[in-house]
Formats: sequence, structure tokens, C-alpha cells
Amino acid sequence: MTLHINEAEVHELLTMPIAIAAVEEVSREQANATVMVHPRRRFELPNKGFFHYMAALDTGAGYVGMKQYTYVKGKLVFLVTLYSVETGELLALIEADYMGQLRTGAASGVATKYLAKKLAKSAAIIGTGGQARTQLEAIHNVRMLDAVYVYGRDKDRRTRFCDEMGDRLGITVYPMESSAAAVEHADVICTATTAAHPVLFGKDLPPGVHINAIGANHAHKQELDEAAIGKANVIFVDSLAQTNQEAGDLIIPFAKQPERWAEVKELADLVAGKVPGRTKDAQITLFKSNGIASWDLAVAAKVCALAKEKGLGRELPLFAKGS
Repeated sequence: MTLHINEAEVHELLTMPIAIAAVEEVSREQANATVMVHPRRRFELPNKGFFHYMAALDTGAGYVGMKQYTYVKGKLVFLVTLYSVETGELLALIEADYMGQLRTGAASGVATKYLAKKLAKSAAIIGTGGQARTQLEAIHNVRMLDAVYVYGRDKDRRTRFCDEMGDRLGITVYPMESSAAAVEHADVICTATTAAHPVLFGKDLPPGVHINAIGANHAHKQELDEAAIGKANVIFVDSLAQTNQEAGDLIIPFAKQPERWAEVKELADLVAGKVPGRTKDAQITLFKSNGIASWDLAVAAKVCALAKEKGLGRELPLFAKGS
């Protein structure tokens, strides 16, 4: 039987610490080649929408799966399918909006754990949507922040975000009037926007900051200007293959400096200890996140196991043989 797990049940089952641990472990396995990833592919739909799909295989854990989602008329619909490698059975269909937000935040949490200064205590969040919330939650999980500075274009949403996240995390979250003001005293910066043009600028970056850039997953979009990329001493990505296809933050400036691609490393190799990360506090480090299917696979496996343990979800009689 296939287990259907809905959004409400994912909310009940999945926590940020679980997601961070899952992403960290699957990254280690990815570096050891027991996890393989197919980069995201897209169809552009006739109504200016998109259909996206991405897949991963974990030979060690025995799972293979795919995330697929549509973006039509401003609405996103996410689904993750989880299969058994041993039997080929479809184990679970998981509604994956919240799960995707947590796994993306978790990846930035892992990157922050390995790349931010050990004594980092402050963060700047550029963006005020759902992804921005899980980014902040993940960063706080690995660095125990004292202060957070937030900028988003909509003043009311900015204020609401700060009130809600301050209450949720028990820390002081300040609304700021500009991106520059938000990052001035930050040890960690996260850009989590849908912007097509830069929202973070090199002239505003403080020394020693770590940046998680999670938006701009199209080749023509940038959240960071070229000066910001130029100041980054250490650059990591989730997948070099996917980055070469859709990370405008790097594709656009590196068109003028193609030799800089040689500097870019994968987060999985950092987690596995195969490459060094930050070596000096004054370095500016960057994690450019596009989102990869191995994260979805790892978190989906946790959600499926927890749902079975707690008796959640509902069995679907798919592929049942007729009598």
C-alpha cells in the first residue's frame, strides 16, 4: 500500500532539527557517491506557468524518489514520491510545500554550521515569505542568535514577520528600512526572495560574513550583485551541475571571469571533510542554494517513517490487483 501524507501531517511530524540532521547526513552520503542527484528540469506551460521535476537515489538507505511541482497563476503545488529500491513499490505520496520550505532552510542551516564564524550571533534576513521563516529558524538552530535584522519591501509584512519570528524563537528581531541597514551588523545573511535583480550589494557586506543565497534559481536572475560575488572568498553550492544551469548569481558574473568556476565547491564535499571551508574569520563565505532532490528524498524518508510510527497518513489502494 502507498501512504498518502498531507500538509497538516507533515507539519505535525517534521521539525527543523530533524530536517537539518537529514540534510547533513544525505550530504555526507552524496559526497561518498551512495547518493545520486538528477538536476531540476522544467517545462514552460502555455499559460506562462511551469512544471518542474527533480530526482535522487539513495542506494544506502534503499530509496529513490522525485519531487515535482507546478507554478501556475502564482500558485505552487508540490508533491514528493518515495519508492523502495528493493521492491520498486511506491511507498509514499507526500504533499510537500512545508516539507520543501524546511529542507531548504535546513540546507542553509548545514551551510551555516560549516561556514559561518563559530561565534556568529547576529543574522540579516532579506525577504519575509515562508522560506525566509525557515531560513531564520535553521540558522538559529545552529548558531543561537542574539539579534536578527529583517528587510522586505512591504513594511507591514516586514513588521509582522519580525513580531511572529521574535515570538517563535524568543529572540529580538528588528525590522529595517533597507537591505544595507539590515546587513550592517550581521554575521550571517540570508537572501530569500523572488527578486530577478540584486537585493544584496557588495558595498554593504561586513567583513567575515557568511551568506546563504536561496532565491534566483534561474540563469537570468540575481539576488547578489557582481560586487558581492567578487568579495566572496569561499563559494559553495549544492550541485555544480544544477548551478551551471540555473544559478544566475554565479552564471552572470562568471561569464566575465570563467576561471572563477574552479573556485566553486559542493557543500556535500565540505560536510564530508573532503574540502576546506572557512579558514579565517575575515573571509566572506557564500552558499548558493538552488535546492536539490537528495534533500527532498532524505526528509521524505524521515516523514514517511515517522508517519508509520505514529499512525498518520492514509493508505491508498494503488496498483491493487483485481480479484
